[in-house]
Amino acid sequence: MMSLLNYALIEPDAMARVDKRAEESGISIAALMERAGQAVAACALGHYPQALRLVVLCGVGNNGGDGFVAARALKESGAEVAVYVFGDIGRLKGAAKQAFDCVGMPFAPLGDYRPVAGDVVIDAIFGAGLSRDVPPQVADIIDDIERAALPVIAVDLPSGLCGKRGIPLGRAFQAQRTVTFMARKPGHVLMPGRSLCGDVEVFDIGIPRRILMEGCGSIFENHPSVWAAAFPKPDGETHKFKRGHLTVFSGPSHATGAARMAAMAGFRAGAGIVTVAAPHEALGALSASLTAVMVSGIETEEELIDWRDDKRHATYVLGPGFGDLDRARAFVSLLRDKALVLDADGITAFKDEPQRLFDLFAANAPRILTPHEGEFARLFPDIAADKTLGKVEKAQAAAAATNAVIVYKGADTVVAAPDGRAVINANAPAYLATAGSGDVLAGIAGGLLAQQVPAFEAAAAAVWLHGETAQKLGPGLTAEDLAAAVRPFHP
Repeated sequence: MMSLLNYALIEPDAMARVDKRAEESGISIAALMERAGQAVAACALGHYPQALRLVVLCGVGNNGGDGFVAARALKESGAEVAVYVFGDIGRLKGAAKQAFDCVGMPFAPLGDYRPVAGDVVIDAIFGAGLSRDVPPQVADIIDDIERAALPVIAVDLPSGLCGKRGIPLGRAFQAQRTVTFMARKPGHVLMPGRSLCGDVEVFDIGIPRRILMEGCGSIFENHPSVWAAAFPKPDGETHKFKRGHLTVFSGPSHATGAARMAAMAGFRAGAGIVTVAAPHEALGALSASLTAVMVSGIETEEELIDWRDDKRHATYVLGPGFGDLDRARAFVSLLRDKALVLDADGITAFKDEPQRLFDLFAANAPRILTPHEGEFARLFPDIAADKTLGKVEKAQAAAAATNAVIVYKGADTVVAAPDGRAVINANAPAYLATAGSGDVLAGIAGGLLAQQVPAFEAAAAAVWLHGETAQKLGPGLTAEDLAAAVRPFHP
């Protein structure tokens, strides 16, 4: 298992503090900049040997300093190099000024650059240092380079991309490759930032790990390194009840597919026993299609109370194909003290009165909500509408409001806990976007909760396993394929 630090996502402000701490500890910023620029040059030479000219676009901050070092190193290697600068060179200072003074070649203003076939562009204008929309002149250059279809190597981050939220600030470069240093930022992993960055290389420029750890917050790329330690260790005395009993609620007989897929996924994820709880008229259809998964008639509140009061029935999935929104609200109320995954119709049931759900979740119990973007906006309209927040911040705010773990689904699914921990998922292939895949995800999460995996770790693991299973199946998968292919995670 790789070090947790390898999956840390450090926000730009925190990374700036890491740089400052490194300098205070006696490490030369100029030396760090030299290593960074050399890494960029090596990337350009290694990946673009066919380049007729390497064009380095530099700002007047430290990102530009990295660019000046790269330009010098490329020139010394014998490459054809041109340097263009955005901003007043009189504003250069410190290590960036030293790098500029040593570049050893003429430069021109950024506005003079005209893309030429055979150019490879190195973008060292802003990196992570931008907090406003890109200036019009830079936006125009981005447009020109994009029209010319030139490859771009970004230094740290494509200029114009918000390193915290992963969104363009007006306009951003589309890079083929991004070279960043010591650790990635959330913007490298969140969409559309992940796409804008292209292939990301993380280069160690020599900041000690003890200092880097000081910048690590609570945001990571989703990976077993983050959550594997929370999984129960298998032992020789394990039995089905010890692995937990998962109850998945079904809708009527014409809509049992979602519950069946969720139940099978929970079973394959490791739950010891799985029961589909359904309206009585649906029992025949379910019994004809399920074997190892049990079936029980539960459609009234009294029947649910009888079931719920058996202490073995501790974990539930409610929502996939459920249909009856009034009954969904009543059932969630009765399960307020139980481990619960709330998905699909279970979330929609509270769209007109979200505070009712929040009040039900005031008691401490393991709970996971799995909204996609539309469901998130209906349940958390104020949070969703706040344009100052990125996806991670929105998920964190929703988790705090509900006292539940939020799985904010999408190509960059974010899992957030009420205490502020968050992971961004990056392993889901595009072909996972298929009908029923969310039902499978809810089932996996329920299966892990049934095994006493804590809610945040269960949700993060479920999302990761979901993506890994899809990758193994490949394009053309269906949700039924996915449910059948899920396997338990073994630490």
